[in-house]
Amino acid sequence: MTRLKGNYIGGDWVWPASAASFDRTNPARPDEVVSTAPESTSTDVDDAIAHLSEHRHAWAATSPEKRADVLVAAADILATQAQDLAVELVREEGKTLAEATMETTRTPQNLRFFAGEALRMTGETYPTGDGSLVFSRREPVGIVAAITPWNFPLNIPSRKLGPALAAGNAVVFKPSEVTPLMGQRLVEALVQAGVPSGALALVHGHADVGRAMVANDEVDAVTFTGSTEVGTAIHGVTGVDVRTQLEMGGKNALVVLEDSDLDRAAAIIAKGAFGLSGQACTGTSRVVVHEAVADELVRRISQTAQAARVGNGLDEGVTFGPLANRAQIDKFCHYVEGATSQGAVLVDPDGHQADPPGGGYFVRPTIFRDVDPLSDLAQEEVFSPVLAFITVSSYDEAVRVVNNTKYGLSAGIVTSEISRAIRFSEDVATGLVKVNQATNGMAMNAPFGGMKHSSTQTFKEQAGASMMSFYTTDKTVYFTP
Repeated sequence: MTRLKGNYIGGDWVWPASAASFDRTNPARPDEVVSTAPESTSTDVDDAIAHLSEHRHAWAATSPEKRADVLVAAADILATQAQDLAVELVREEGKTLAEATMETTRTPQNLRFFAGEALRMTGETYPTGDGSLVFSRREPVGIVAAITPWNFPLNIPSRKLGPALAAGNAVVFKPSEVTPLMGQRLVEALVQAGVPSGALALVHGHADVGRAMVANDEVDAVTFTGSTEVGTAIHGVTGVDVRTQLEMGGKNALVVLEDSDLDRAAAIIAKGAFGLSGQACTGTSRVVVHEAVADELVRRISQTAQAARVGNGLDEGVTFGPLANRAQIDKFCHYVEGATSQGAVLVDPDGHQADPPGGGYFVRPTIFRDVDPLSDLAQEEVFSPVLAFITVSSYDEAVRVVNNTKYGLSAGIVTSEISRAIRFSEDVATGLVKVNQATNGMAMNAPFGGMKHSSTQTFKEQAGASMMSFYTTDKTVYFTP
């Protein structure tokens, strides 16, 4: 068990005055405590932000080259720790070692990518004709509150802290209470690399900590990834002078029509629906399938689901780890029971529960067919490996079903017709469109974000013209010699 160093405030690792704490247990072995983290209060948040407010300007005045060097150094530190971090990540979050290794090797690449953005913060000049000079300059927005989820506890925070720091901002960071150790590891690397105390604070805790961060008057921007419910609450608190970047839920669909290669479709669906034990915001939760091929496609996916080896992600040969916590198990059971009561057909009635040794939070990939497109299972984000098959009779009906949710994050189609692929990319109301690819898995140098209730849509994450715009303000200067 690792007792965390505490919160990182003012250059010191400190515990709250109350010394209150909470334990995080291994989802594969819930009796094993992985880490003990501080249970912070609004006082801790205010102390952290007050220090940043007083000292952040030194980092903003640091040269872009130096800020870039610091991020590259942090990337190098994390890269050397990747193997050990992957093991810790499995024990804390539950994903398989292969999945954890993908994350711990991707995170340093993110920081190197964002380091380059520090050197590209350029302004523009504008012609006047009267001998004066008009130009724009980009400046850091100020203090950024970063609130991140547990399913990618290194990758997603690096996509927020990286660009924020590259632009010269100060960041107050709240990792998920499910993965506090990973939050500490990321901050440790950044501090060791040279990020000053006036530019970075870490505060652990539950929802009260996030609320205190968002409500603090010194915060200039909030970047959040998590549920639509929490994102909506954040949006209701922030004022007009606080910019928000909210990446929220999804109800992602993959369309398979009568012209699709079913072997290809089955492999794509399995990757999208069952990777990370179904706990990815871009994961496939609906298959919208033409009636002519529905039976055969369900059969193939069922075989894949039955072949999954469920267990502790550190055990050799395991391909499917536990859900993250008891709340995830309860949610899984709620939707399985609800879908059955609403008329959906459970493809393998005896195969959705799992009981490996250790009493972990284990379930199996679970498939429903004949799902009503307006039912809870087809409309609500389940965030577990529950896959809903919805049968349609045409392309137009498929698109209507895909779009008929409040979410708009990711959607895909399996097709060999270029014209249909292009039409699909135009017809679906999602921020991400995948053709012959799983709905999850995104390039780090491409914009990431959704539509409707999946995102605030104003700014994108990862890359693109709007990414660094979120972390900077534009100032227009008029100058006469």
